[in-house]
Amino acid sequence: MSKKIAILTSGGDSPGMNSAISALVKAALNSGFEPYLILEGYLGILNKNIILASEFPYNGISSFGGTAIGSTRFPEFKDEEIQKKAAKILTDMGISSLIVIGGDGTYKGGYKLHLQGIKVIALPGTIDNDIQFTDYTIGFDSALNTIVESVDKLRDTANSHRRCFVVEVMGRHCPDLALYSAIATGSEIVITNTNPLSAQEASEIVLEQFKKGKPSVIITVLEYVLPNLKEFAAQIEKITNITTRAFEVGHIQRGGRPSAFDRILATKMAMKAIELIDERKSGLAIGYLDGKIQAHDITEVVSASVERTAELAQKINKINQN
Repeated sequence: MSKKIAILTSGGDSPGMNSAISALVKAALNSGFEPYLILEGYLGILNKNIILASEFPYNGISSFGGTAIGSTRFPEFKDEEIQKKAAKILTDMGISSLIVIGGDGTYKGGYKLHLQGIKVIALPGTIDNDIQFTDYTIGFDSALNTIVESVDKLRDTANSHRRCFVVEVMGRHCPDLALYSAIATGSEIVITNTNPLSAQEASEIVLEQFKKGKPSVIITVLEYVLPNLKEFAAQIEKITNITTRAFEVGHIQRGGRPSAFDRILATKMAMKAIELIDERKSGLAIGYLDGKIQAHDITEVVSASVERTAELAQKINKINQN
C-alpha cells in the first residue's frame, strides 16, 4: 500500500477547512503517511500543483478562516476524460489515497475519482449544511454565528428607529442557516423554499407585530427564494408605511475565524479519515450523526438529497410572532 496521500479543498470555502487540513496532515504524519497538499482544488491536480505538506506551514492555519491551500470551481471535471487524466497524474505520483473537503460538487468529483481507482475519503466542508448523512457540516456553525452577530446589530438599530429589516442569508437550497438563525435571533418571519410568503402576507404580519408593540421586525430569507430582495422590502414599506430595509449578509458568512465547534468537528473528522485510510478503506464520506463521527458509502451520499419540510419554519414564525 502506498503511503502517499493527498488533500484538497474544492468549491465554496467554509470556516474550519484549515482546521481539517492541519489535523489531516498531523494525523497522517503520526500514522506514518507521506501527506501532500493539492493547491486550487481539482484543477490543481490537472495543473500538477501538488506539494509536500512538510513544505507548507500547516501548523499555523487551524484557527484561520478560508482554505490556505486554495479552492476553485472546476465544472470541466465532469468530463470523464479529465477524470481519467487526474487519476493518472495521482497514480503516477504514487498517491493512492485522496481526501477531499467540500460540498456536494466536491463529493461528486471525489466519487468520480473513486470510480477511477483512487481511494477517496470525503469530509463535508460547506456553510450550507446540505450534505446528507451528517447533522452538521464543517463551517455551518461559524456561518450561523456570523449571521446571528449581524442580525443582533441590525436589531439594535431597528429598535431605535422602529424599522423592519429583510435579511437574506446563504444556504443555496438548504434552509438550515435561515431556520437556525431565525431561532437564535428571534426573527419574526422566516421565508424559505419550503415556506414561501408573498409581500402582502409578510406585510400583514409586520403590521400585526407593530400593533402588538414590538419596536422592530426582522424577516429572515433564504437566498434564491425571492427574485429581488430590495423590491420585496420596497413592497412591504409601501403596504405598511413602515421603513423597511433590505440587507444581504453576503460572503462574510464564508469568512472569519472558525468557531470552537467547527474546529473540533473538523479535527475529529480528519482523525477518522486517516484511521479509515490506515484500515485500507475508501469510497467513504465522513459525517456527524447523533453525536458520533461516522462513515457512509459515498455513493449513497452523492445520490441522496437533503430535504426539509415547512414544519420548522412554521413553528418558528408562530413562536417568534408572540
